[in-house]
Amino acid sequence: TEDREMAAWFVLDLSRSVDFGSGPRAKREISAGFVGVVARLLTRHGNRVGALVYGSELEAVIPPRTGRAHVLHLLHAMERRAEPRGAKPGGTTRLAELLDAAGNMIRRRSAIFVVSDFLSAPGWEKPLGRLTQRHEVLAVRLSDPLERQLPDLGLVPLTDAETGEQLWVDTHDRGFRKRFIRLAHEREVALREALARAGVDTLELSTEDDLVEAIVRFVDLRKRRIRAVGRQAKVVGS
Repeated sequence: TEDREMAAWFVLDLSRSVDFGSGPRAKREISAGFVGVVARLLTRHGNRVGALVYGSELEAVIPPRTGRAHVLHLLHAMERRAEPRGAKPGGTTRLAELLDAAGNMIRRRSAIFVVSDFLSAPGWEKPLGRLTQRHEVLAVRLSDPLERQLPDLGLVPLTDAETGEQLWVDTHDRGFRKRFIRLAHEREVALREALARAGVDTLELSTEDDLVEAIVRFVDLRKRRIRAVGRQAKVVGS
């Protein structure tokens, strides 16, 4: 629903784990594609968009404006945030810091898109929940298939993109691959439950997805949910 008085904010986690991608595209590219599409749609109808950019800390605040040039400026800020190859690890992502900053800086009611892979130190659920009390919040969760299941590649080094810690693992070991799948599933369930407790809708964006199809699929789900809420309201009113 168009509301030109309500600005939109992209709360962007661009920490090192977002640079990961097992195929031709990294999660960062999916993030930029989503921001570009949605920001252009919003500004084309007169809405203002802004952004908070997080790397190892809150690094940039882009005030909400409208226009194609502003969207290009926002995308350039995301591209400029990319760390060069060989850069030293910046430490564990603390998504709670980014969400607390968003809560403190964005005072007027806004539409907020939290774009992250949610690979973070714990403690982000409460600040995300506080955002939903004042704003319309959508969690855009970035992922890659290799984060859920490892193929049989033999002995390979796995490196934590954020801490730099490296570990050699034998992916030929079927038991190891099964444990990896189990732990990944447990992490997936815990993340989805945390997002549900925070009261946010979630758009899942994988590096293997078609971006436009994913957005259309989510919009369709939102429409159905709004219709269901409307029917419930009529039943209560009667």
